[in-house]
Amino acid sequence: MSVQLLPYSNLIEINRQSAVPIFKQVAEGIVFLIRNGKLKPGYQLPASRDMASMLKINRTTVVSAYEELQVEGWINVIERKGNFVAQQLPLIQPRPFGPLPTNEPNQQQNPNFYKQVAAGPVSKKTLSPHHLMINDGYPDARVAPLDSIFDRYRFLSKRVHLHSRLLNDSAAGSMSLRTELALFLAKTRALNIESRHVLITHGAQLAIFIAASLILRPGSTVVVGDLNYPLANKLFEQMGAKLIRVKVDENGIDVDEIENICKKSPPDLLYIIPHHHHPTTVTLSKERRIKLLNIIRQYRLPVIEDDYDYDFHYENSPILPLASADHNGYVIYIGSISKTLAPTVRLGYLVAGDDFIWQASMFKQMVEIRGDLLFEESIAHLFNTGEMQRHLRKSVKLYKERRDIFCDMLNAGMGDLIHFNTPNGGMAVWATFPPGYSIPDLAKRLAGKGIFMNDGSLYRYKDDINGIRLGFASLNTEEMQKFIGVLKDCR
Repeated sequence: MSVQLLPYSNLIEINRQSAVPIFKQVAEGIVFLIRNGKLKPGYQLPASRDMASMLKINRTTVVSAYEELQVEGWINVIERKGNFVAQQLPLIQPRPFGPLPTNEPNQQQNPNFYKQVAAGPVSKKTLSPHHLMINDGYPDARVAPLDSIFDRYRFLSKRVHLHSRLLNDSAAGSMSLRTELALFLAKTRALNIESRHVLITHGAQLAIFIAASLILRPGSTVVVGDLNYPLANKLFEQMGAKLIRVKVDENGIDVDEIENICKKSPPDLLYIIPHHHHPTTVTLSKERRIKLLNIIRQYRLPVIEDDYDYDFHYENSPILPLASADHNGYVIYIGSISKTLAPTVRLGYLVAGDDFIWQASMFKQMVEIRGDLLFEESIAHLFNTGEMQRHLRKSVKLYKERRDIFCDMLNAGMGDLIHFNTPNGGMAVWATFPPGYSIPDLAKRLAGKGIFMNDGSLYRYKDDINGIRLGFASLNTEEMQKFIGVLKDCR
């Protein structure tokens, strides 16, 4: 078959709305056909007039595309004969520097020069595709203003003259976003801060890592809740710290026990989640906060205050963070923008004193030179225009409605098996099962019905813990009905 008979109009897609010039699109389309073997070395391309007719474009556009391909070495032009795919394509073929390994990949041995962060990956057989994901408390990306973010990103990406100015911003992040966050946090949390007190990170987890890295040394002690956010615990232990677990009840972490610990030997760090504690969703009471602030000042106790979903409070106004009070610079405040928008939007922040932020910026620079400044600028635009604030108000109303519906359904369908308290905020319910009931087996049965649910192993470091977080914020009513119905069948 002659190459000229290939249906180029179907093989080369022309997007007239694209910012990429059409001749470039044609050239890239031909390169793609060469790479995947549809056009082999020595094959003759259609004459420019014929190609233009097939693609319904101007002949000069095809001529420009062919010239581009010739310069790049993809085609050769033979006078009075035509354009041919080059015999020697411009593909870089790596040369071996020694004998190639003979072992199959699965026969290779793992060396032991690196840390074992966790046990090896467990092979998990999926019985059927997951049609519904029950997470442990994420926002619903379907209602987030993601289009506004991406539109702004595209707008900024075309303003090349802005890029050099943005690159002059500190490693602490986009100055625009730091300024907007300082204003937002001052208005909503009464934090007495300016932009120089804010560091932008790829998610709150990175903010925890940076803060802990500046505070902890091998052998340090960290007070955490019992239960507590598992990834924070693992992070502290990887840094060589010893965890001191303090019980958490309906009023939050036991501050009296923290005081007793400080009297004996002040710890190096306190990690606390004041609102909607992870995983149990309880909030630290006002009385305990007042006492804890006195302990912080008296014992000069460094604190990481992880306030990841402060804005999502439903029953009444949230209590102001510890960082809003006089703490003599010992409270490092951490928040999440991911929890406001979507889990795939990895953005968080750290608030602290001037020098701590400077040191944190220098440490961050060793991990990543800078963040995605165009993306950070796009998020700043959301705050500046008020769209982020409007999104928050709508989300709080929506998630409160979903919490009420979910808890009613869960109580009606599973109330005789599952125990839970309706949370006053956040995006998940902490549900506990009777001792001896196997949550992993339940998760497997759900997977067989196409529903993913965590098996609770993250929290089961003691035999008396048998609970799981069930996220409701990302589920609409139809998805809740499906989950509860299948849950009842699989119990």
